[in-house]
Amino acid sequence: MTDLQTQMKQAVALAAIEEIKDGMVIGLGSGSTAALMIKALGAKLSSGELRDIVGITTSFQGEVLASELSIPLKSLSAVDQIDLAIDGADEVDPSFQLIKGGGACHVQEKLVASLAKRFVVVVDSTKIVDRLNLGFLLPVEVLPGAWKQVQKKMKDFGGEAVLRMAKNKAGPVVTDQGNLVLDVQIAGGIDDPEGLEACINNVPGVLENGLFVNLADEILVGEIIEGNAGVRRLGKN
Repeated sequence: MTDLQTQMKQAVALAAIEEIKDGMVIGLGSGSTAALMIKALGAKLSSGELRDIVGITTSFQGEVLASELSIPLKSLSAVDQIDLAIDGADEVDPSFQLIKGGGACHVQEKLVASLAKRFVVVVDSTKIVDRLNLGFLLPVEVLPGAWKQVQKKMKDFGGEAVLRMAKNKAGPVVTDQGNLVLDVQIAGGIDDPEGLEACINNVPGVLENGLFVNLADEILVGEIIEGNAGVRRLGKN
């Protein structure tokens, strides 16, 4: 990660923290930008600037980090709603549709985002794209015994799917739910995220895919302006 990209991520993480108010139930996202946000939240709770916050994490990684920072946590099943979810994205298109799942946490991330009254996405400017899936593969979480069947089915949608392999262990990536991940490239990118999300999720053996459709309420974009890191807010009209 470049120094400039780190500055953008830090700026947008701090901007996201300003959205949090005392007494909120907060969805705590996954990934590098979300980790910076969780650290900033821990610091504000420790200093007393924020009080009575409860976090709902979207990954085991986030749970470990939040626990280390003494952020009070509850399970998703223990709450009826989430006041605010803050999470990153791997790609954001002009209609606020997202691809998530680079960290293989998209099932829990989507559960948290869908339960939130408000879902704020934090990204650096490199994640803003004109069309999804031209630069980032679409993750599809599948049951272990079904990955080959689902891989073949992706061809019906104009997609080529590869099983995601782990980098620091032998074999494939295994999600927090014990499943596998197929990374899918749709020829020409995705022109109908809503339709494709539904079609893929109807394939037997698929648990969930990384298209987040009509969930984001606001996008906070970290960018470098005249050498300084700033934040641009993109809200729905």
